[in-house]
Amino acid sequence: MASNLKVIFLFLWLLQCGGGNVDVQQKPPIQVALLKEGISIPCKVIFPYMPRYTRFSIFYYWINSLGQKISIYSRSEKVEIPSGKENTTAVIPYNHRIMPLENTSSTGTYYCEVKWNDIQKMGKGVFVLARGTGYIQTSYGWQILITVTTLLVALSITATALLLWKRKVLCPVRNQLNIRRQKMETQPPSASPPPPSPVYDCLDSQQVDVYSTLKNNTNNQSLKNSPPGKDSAL
Repeated sequence: MASNLKVIFLFLWLLQCGGGNVDVQQKPPIQVALLKEGISIPCKVIFPYMPRYTRFSIFYYWINSLGQKISIYSRSEKVEIPSGKENTTAVIPYNHRIMPLENTSSTGTYYCEVKWNDIQKMGKGVFVLARGTGYIQTSYGWQILITVTTLLVALSITATALLLWKRKVLCPVRNQLNIRRQKMETQPPSASPPPPSPVYDCLDSQQVDVYSTLKNNTNNQSLKNSPPGKDSAL
């Protein structure tokens, strides 16, 4: 029970002494470096001005594209507490310069890690893009112009094809409607289509034809049946 109380009091004492205020920051998160210029690995150490935090070790390493961790450099620091700064927060940069970079394979994420006696803090890392040469002006303008021109031509061809298709589909219908409209406009208001002939007219004409046919047949039959003498007398 007594040992547990000691652990609790020690933990509370660490919190009061600012044990939770130590940190490591790395900014900016991305850098572009030339092989001849090298790079600077940023490492900003934040800690309270207290004797137990003024001694620490800094380790610099990087992780390449294959995921391998490669150690670069390490150093030990002992910071003197300025007069009147006790228990205040210190923010001190410990950047490490790499000069020069070996080749473009030096591209990767570079880390800074700080260790105290019982605390270990690591920065979020800085991604460094290593380049052999600086910016070279290229003919990207012409490429962009050609690309834009090609897109405009393609859009123009597509729009023309759509217009022709719409004209092919819609124009016949419109022409028929226009023809009907013109006929209706040119036709006199008083003019009206002739009414269809009544059905009984057709029947009457048919009956007349039937009667005339029957009459002709009757006359012919009477001529055949009459005696020869009567025909001569007539």
